[in-house]
Amino acid sequence: MRNLDFSSWQGIVSSLLALAIITLLGVGIRLLVMQTVQQRRERENRQINERLRTLIAAYKTLGGSFTGDLAVDPTHLRDLRRADAETPAPGSAFPTPEPTSSDRSRRIRDAVEAALSDIILLGTEEQVRLAATAANELVAGRPVHTAELVVSLRDFIRTVLDLDPIADGVAIPRQGPARPGAAGGGGKRGESGGDSARGGGNKGAGGDMAAGAGMGVGLGGVMIAGEEDADEKR
Repeated sequence: MRNLDFSSWQGIVSSLLALAIITLLGVGIRLLVMQTVQQRRERENRQINERLRTLIAAYKTLGGSFTGDLAVDPTHLRDLRRADAETPAPGSAFPTPEPTSSDRSRRIRDAVEAALSDIILLGTEEQVRLAATAANELVAGRPVHTAELVVSLRDFIRTVLDLDPIADGVAIPRQGPARPGAAGGGGKRGESGGDSARGGGNKGAGGDMAAGAGMGVGLGGVMIAGEEDADEKR
């Protein structure tokens, strides 16, 4: 303010120009800082949302079942084929081994492996340790239980979503990997229904073509009869 000169018109104009430039610079710097902070905050929010979405999907995969066999069967199809190849011929003294896996258990194992991979990538230190332990158990060919990892995921997700902690008196049973549903069967039923609808449409189109052909034949017969009547009159 001491450098402002209001003694002449030139001093007043130069002082006003200096004030305008300083104000514009301050506003521009403020807008730039605000935009940078907002972009960083949006990027962090996207990362948190993506991480939370992935961990929620992993929680549903690893803890979607409360009953039945809650262990993950690590048996691969090649192991079954090797067991079948080593099966003795009929009439042999050695008993035939029973199958230890199925297509359903293999699908559960594949889903659990994908969920463990996501947790190792985006989980906390404790979750990464538990997921790595489970992955090593799968590699070693031993059945794996995921209940402890599911509890860690559940507590972390509720904390991030700012939800109240689960009361101590609530008894939650052990959770295991979700069993594959009947989504494939529903899709097949939908496809068969679509085929039936398309078949009905084709039948309808065939009926329309037949009706059109019949109308054409009828009109042709009327025209021929009219020409014969005209010839008789002549």
